[in-house]
Amino acid sequence: MTLVNRTLAGLGLGVAMTIGAIAVPAFAQDETIKVGVLHSLSGTMAISETTLKDTMLFLIDEQNKKGGLLGKQLEAAVVDPASDWPLFAEKARELIEVNDVVAVFGGWTSSSRKAVLPVFEELNSILFYPVQYEGEESQRNVFYTGAAPNQQAIPAVDYLMENEGVERWVLAGTDYVYPQTTNKILEQYLKDKGVAAEDIMINYTPFGHSDWQTIVTDIKNFGSAGKKTAVVSTINGDANVPFYKELANQGIKAEDIPVVAFSVGEEELAGFDTTPLVGHLAAWNYFQSVDTPENAAFIAAWQAFMNNPDKVTNDPMEAHVIGFNLWVQAVEKAGTTDTDAVLDAIIGLETPNLTGGIATMLPNHHITKPVLIGEIQADGQFEVVSESDLVPGDAWSDFLPESKVIEADWTAPISCGNYNTETKSCGGSTAVAAQ
Repeated sequence: MTLVNRTLAGLGLGVAMTIGAIAVPAFAQDETIKVGVLHSLSGTMAISETTLKDTMLFLIDEQNKKGGLLGKQLEAAVVDPASDWPLFAEKARELIEVNDVVAVFGGWTSSSRKAVLPVFEELNSILFYPVQYEGEESQRNVFYTGAAPNQQAIPAVDYLMENEGVERWVLAGTDYVYPQTTNKILEQYLKDKGVAAEDIMINYTPFGHSDWQTIVTDIKNFGSAGKKTAVVSTINGDANVPFYKELANQGIKAEDIPVVAFSVGEEELAGFDTTPLVGHLAAWNYFQSVDTPENAAFIAAWQAFMNNPDKVTNDPMEAHVIGFNLWVQAVEKAGTTDTDAVLDAIIGLETPNLTGGIATMLPNHHITKPVLIGEIQADGQFEVVSESDLVPGDAWSDFLPESKVIEADWTAPISCGNYNTETKSCGGSTAVAAQ
């Protein structure tokens, strides 16, 4: 067995590679285990989510080559919620009630995740959510395989402070829950670090925003006060394209006002002229450029499956790899796809990540991740300029007064998503009685 094949096997990916076999074959209903894929294939978020749908088809195909799961083949049920947050809830219900899926992999925006939470709780199904988010949540039926703020946002600010000497901060985001809550955490963190209120500028724009001239001018003026300024970007979806173009149009270079993005990766950069973006930053937990045998094997298998030697990978893809492999392990351990059994079995399970470490599912339904800061290169890839040890995901921020006394632990005796360590009590819709 070659090094690539041994590495694929270690990651839970099948040894054989499929060229262009994106379609999952149909089987008789009683012969398969159905897996839901809930990603926007149209609308403003399609730029980011379409590749995650393909990732799930790839992972399911690879698992089927290994013999499937519990003696059955896996079958993908794919829906398009079309970047419409209420439609996410409808499509999630359709997957569970009509398509009879046993687990769902999907979502990108926190608005989409918040929309489906009641559905998964009511129907007692499982969601694997693969994208960085704002924290302040731990739901029994959800596994958060993307970064919490302590695994992305806080380390990114620390990097800019310590390595770039940044003193003034522009917190620029799309107008919805993830940027708003993340920036609330970052604003408090910056103030705790001694940053004055007048040195923090916060701006929100709608999804799909395209006219950035005035806002970028405001950023440029804000950065002309004699203090090193940076933009912390939680701008999501296709609005990033005109945002970065306007930065270039106004001559804002990375050495002048660096931008660190939390939702721009290789897939988004594939649609840019990256030449004027060189030197700007992104904070993730994985980059395609990471040089490990695990990553090399994954990239080779992915590009072969897509029949495209130039097809990129990105961080949320790795999160799906991790989540899918942990789910497969949990089903095998439990001997069933039953939700309650899988929820019990998955805590503490481990799987290799693509950066050479191990991802562990924690009792708070988050995972361990390294934090990577990458610098945009002219070819649309990232040069890793900072990498941390593994960081456990924290569901509740230590920097918000109302959150620092809260913890999540879905194991007995707590079995709760928002346990108050002072009152020793559980509260809110994220809590359920101990099983």
